[in-house]
Amino acid sequence: MKMTRTLLAAAAILLVGCVTINIYFPEAAAEAAADRIIDEVRGAPGATSLDTSFNFDINNSSTIVRTGFNLLDLIIPAAYAQADFDAASPATRALEQSLKARFPKLKAYLDAGAVGLTAAGVLEIRDRNAISLSERNTVRQLVTDQNADWEALYREIARINGHPEWVDQIRSVFAKRWVAKARGGWYYRDAAGGWNQK
Repeated sequence: MKMTRTLLAAAAILLVGCVTINIYFPEAAAEAAADRIIDEVRGAPGATSLDTSFNFDINNSSTIVRTGFNLLDLIIPAAYAQADFDAASPATRALEQSLKARFPKLKAYLDAGAVGLTAAGVLEIRDRNAISLSERNTVRQLVTDQNADWEALYREIARINGHPEWVDQIRSVFAKRWVAKARGGWYYRDAAGGWNQK
C-alpha cells in the first residue's frame, strides 16, 4: 500500500514536471485594439472600444470537456493567460489623447508625402523638400513627440497585460495596421527599407 502511494505521488510529480504552459501572443486581439486606437487617433467617425479579451466559459461547454478541465485542475493548478489590449490605464488614456491631439498637425505632412509610416510602427520624415524651411524644425519635433508617445503606448499596453516581452510584437501589429488603414497617397517604409506609396 505504501509503495503504491509512493508510485502514485512520483507519477503525479513527473506529470506536473512535464507540463509546459505556452502563452502565445494573441495577434487577433492586438489587431482589433490597434484598429480601434488608430481610428481614435485619426479621429475616424465611429471609433469605439472593443472587448477583445478571451474568456473560456467552462459552464457552457460539454460534460466531457468540463470533466476533463476539472480533472486537470486537480493535477495542475489552473493557469489562464488573458490579454485585454483595450484595457486602459491612466498612462494609456493620456498617451492616446496626446497622439490624437497632435495628429491633425501631422496629417497634412502625411498627405503631402513629407512624412511616412515605418515598419517600426512610428513616423519618419520622408521628403524634407516637401516641407518649407520655416516648418522643418516644427515637423521634426512633431514627429519626435508622436514617435515617443507611440513607443510609450506600445510598452504600456504590454505592461498592463503582464507581458513586457510582447512590446516588439505589439509594435509590429500596429505598424501593419497603420499601413492597412493608411489613406491613398500616404507613404510607408517596408521591412526592406524602401518607400512605397499606398
